[in-house]
Amino acid sequence: MSEQIFELKGNLFTLSVLHLYSTDIALLAEQLYVKIAQAPRFFEGAPIVVNLEEIKNSSLDFVHLKSLIERMSFNAVGVCNGSDEQHTQAKAAGLSVLNYSQDAKSAPVKQEAPNTSIVEKNVYLPAQVINGTVRSGQQVYAKDRDLIVLGAVSHGAEVIADGNVHIYGTLRGRAIAGAKGIKDACIYCQKLEAELVSIDGNYWISDSLQGEHWGNAVQIQQKNESLEISALVKG
Repeated sequence: MSEQIFELKGNLFTLSVLHLYSTDIALLAEQLYVKIAQAPRFFEGAPIVVNLEEIKNSSLDFVHLKSLIERMSFNAVGVCNGSDEQHTQAKAAGLSVLNYSQDAKSAPVKQEAPNTSIVEKNVYLPAQVINGTVRSGQQVYAKDRDLIVLGAVSHGAEVIADGNVHIYGTLRGRAIAGAKGIKDACIYCQKLEAELVSIDGNYWISDSLQGEHWGNAVQIQQKNESLEISALVKG
């Protein structure tokens, strides 16, 4: 008997959900192009599920939809919350049908990794410290810990942590905290000029960030399934 060379396990992956409100594929293409152009590397290769709940009684060209999603560099995984007829057509177009609800994110999930929820369990590994600037094209990932950058994060650079992200210089690139689903994770920076910030899968791009806190020292946290920016108070 041959030696077993694989193991099949259940796991938890982060999927982006595209909530579709119209069957106008041309308009969808136009609006998706604008959105992706604001942070192209963040979306590249991202697995995406199309939520059909708002157009459940409408006709949709799933072959065209799948082609569009893939042209935009997404990974078209499947659809959810459609009618039986829509699900049948989606399968024929090569898309999977998934079960998804708005409450799915809040459902308790048992994690096997001991440090997956480092904030919730108060289990901390020493923070990963970058003594300098994270330059364009670089990506730094702090697994199961906080990330501290003692310099800046340049345009086109990306810093990711399963815990909090602390940036002691200017954040011009992308910062992602709570990468494994830690809702209490925060992003701190001395000067906010970011291309994108994200916590637990919720993200804001540059256009959404350019308000009263732009260019200032800030704390970014998640509240009520959205991001909140506040001034970083200095002692």
